[in-house]
Amino acid sequence: MSALPVLDLTPLRQGADSSACDALARAIAAACRDSGFFYLVGHGLDPALQARLEALSRRFFAAPEADKQALAMHHGGRAWRGWFPLGGELTSGQPDLKEGLYFGTELPADHPRVRAGTPLHGANLWPAWLPELRPTVLAVMAQLADAAQLLLTGVARSLDLAPDYFRSHYTGDATQLFRIFHYPATPQTGWGVGEHTDYGLLTLLVQDDVGGLQVKTPRGWIDAPPRPGALVCNIGDMLDRLTGGWYRSTPHRVRSSTRSDRLSFPFFFDPAWDAEIVPLPRRAADISDDAAERWDRASVHAFRGTYGEYLLAKVARVFPALHAAVRPGA
Repeated sequence: MSALPVLDLTPLRQGADSSACDALARAIAAACRDSGFFYLVGHGLDPALQARLEALSRRFFAAPEADKQALAMHHGGRAWRGWFPLGGELTSGQPDLKEGLYFGTELPADHPRVRAGTPLHGANLWPAWLPELRPTVLAVMAQLADAAQLLLTGVARSLDLAPDYFRSHYTGDATQLFRIFHYPATPQTGWGVGEHTDYGLLTLLVQDDVGGLQVKTPRGWIDAPPRPGALVCNIGDMLDRLTGGWYRSTPHRVRSSTRSDRLSFPFFFDPAWDAEIVPLPRRAADISDDAAERWDRASVHAFRGTYGEYLLAKVARVFPALHAAVRPGA
């Protein structure tokens, strides 16, 4: 089994006494200080809903390419939603060995940000030939968002902040992105996704039983195999920035499988689009910047601007052709 710790949200979910919540906060702090990754149980995701999501996803990726092309990301325009083919997403400039579906918060055409043409805002693309996918994805996103908000109350406690600190400052109108990734089996082992960190606050990962996720800890790379009933959680660049490097966004990667296809379902729960991430006062005076050791040699602490600007710059590297089409000259 992996060396990653297992954290249980039950004390927060049930409003347990302060000693149980304090113990969980200490465990969160230890995990975020060490590897930035941990397993999460007591999260509230319905196992039957998760099983339905996996079954529907297998049906989608088994469909003829022409059916999937009807949902190609260029049809989503500025919303950056839909399907991309094998090799259609880049990490560190290299094509990933996966295909996937991008979803986000479902917004109507008359929403102010949609009317303004704000990137990554809009409607999702859904396959008409698989109508069950829409309610399943939206239900999974809602349950994972609830788990993320609850977990952030524990993160706040671990930093001696008010329980609602993140909701009141950053996630009252959270940027929510959900992905369904399909990693086909390969003749020889390679990288389904290369080394990278996530961009926002928290990532909650649902995965099938195949595995392949690896985490770069202070002791080297370790496997993070699937654990029945558990999500994998990791912290992103914005929590690293907020805490002045006290909590680190950790590099991770995915090794492709030679024995069977793999499905994974990452949910990114991130700051509001227009939020500026300001380091906590007690951390701002002692920022620990690891840019020289980071996979991209980029400092999360030198950035100035909103989370939306940070995210858009990162996504532009993942889909450069789409970014050029959506924002020519940018």
